[in-house]
Amino acid sequence: MTLSGFYLGLSIFNGIAVLCALIQARRLYFMLPVYFMLAWPVGEMAFILLGFQVATTVVVGFFGGLVSAGGQLGLLLFALSWMGMLYLHRQSMDSAGVFSRALATGLGNDYRQQIPAPRRAVLRDHIESAEWTRPFKMPRPGVVTHRNLSYGDAGERNLLDVYQPAVPREGGFPILLQVHGGAWMIGNKQQQALPLMYHLAQRGWLCVTINYRLSPKHAFPEHIIDVKKAIAWIREHAMEYGGNAGFLAITGGSAGGHLSSLAALTPNKPEWQPGFEDVDTSVDAAVPIYGVYDFTDRDNIRGDMAMESTLSKHVMQTRLAEDRESWEDASPLSHVSDQAPPMFVLQGTHDSLVWVEEARNFVAQMQSHSNNAVVYAELPGAQHAYEIFHSVRTDYTVNAVTDFLEWSYAQHEVKG
Repeated sequence: MTLSGFYLGLSIFNGIAVLCALIQARRLYFMLPVYFMLAWPVGEMAFILLGFQVATTVVVGFFGGLVSAGGQLGLLLFALSWMGMLYLHRQSMDSAGVFSRALATGLGNDYRQQIPAPRRAVLRDHIESAEWTRPFKMPRPGVVTHRNLSYGDAGERNLLDVYQPAVPREGGFPILLQVHGGAWMIGNKQQQALPLMYHLAQRGWLCVTINYRLSPKHAFPEHIIDVKKAIAWIREHAMEYGGNAGFLAITGGSAGGHLSSLAALTPNKPEWQPGFEDVDTSVDAAVPIYGVYDFTDRDNIRGDMAMESTLSKHVMQTRLAEDRESWEDASPLSHVSDQAPPMFVLQGTHDSLVWVEEARNFVAQMQSHSNNAVVYAELPGAQHAYEIFHSVRTDYTVNAVTDFLEWSYAQHEVKG
């Protein structure tokens, strides 16, 4: 292959990927994984990829690859896709305004004034280019990690990591529990939400990430039992790491968004606490991110794109028609009540795996029933799994979640 041919092929591939990131496409059936894998990295790293492509163009031009018709066509295609990538980058930058409006709407315009001044000082409105331009650099100074602590008897799947602030905090560290995603079938505690874990741990939060038993080896409700078992472990052991178990929040993305919201809405449910029924498994705040809130698709949002086949075969291991009660019990939407803790729901408009209408429906029910704050941030252009690594949108997400958690902790302290 000639240099100009390679350059043309690269420009076509990039153009397709940019187009996937720009459009909202969901009813793609067997092509959905391809669409997602093209759209996801471009949507979050558009500016970085653009820089590499411009550098590649300079090199190709230096070696004469732009002289031929193929090279010139490739340059034209790249130029068009670069305009799209600049739009994607601007869309990510606009996330700051989306979060600001969402928090003000859900908590009140003066919500920051309700946070004690010493804690307001740790909040951040800006993002650092040194972070989002190095998307996979996770560790941060001032954080001590404790790896692979056992919280149950399921071996590797019942291990957790603790991210401990190096500097003690008066009254102990409030705690955040992170539950990973992966369609209830894959994933582990070191793959997701690390930007958030390190950011919070630097600012005086004790963060805990867990593995849990996965399908198809284990059927639901083993997953949520493990989450509650981890909460029980935190209640007992948090003080060993400087934690204050009097305030415990929970978060997670995708399947972790499902499990974190379900845990928040089903405190002390005895059938999901076998052998530790008397332990308090309530949480004080929840931040589900692109979570699955209804296994039954009761409002026919997805229609023929519903997850029933996957869930029945691998996760629930029963058919919806045969055991609807269990499927509804596994759905956070079924447990919405006036006793729900403060909740911050995050969702991308272009999420092809969990549809934005599902989040809107869940939030509407929460806002109708909960006595506590319900904040909803809908991020234009964001794809599923957008916050796994550092990006412009991820780092603004981290800032906003920190605001919400600090506000929730301050409210908790005022109420005593």
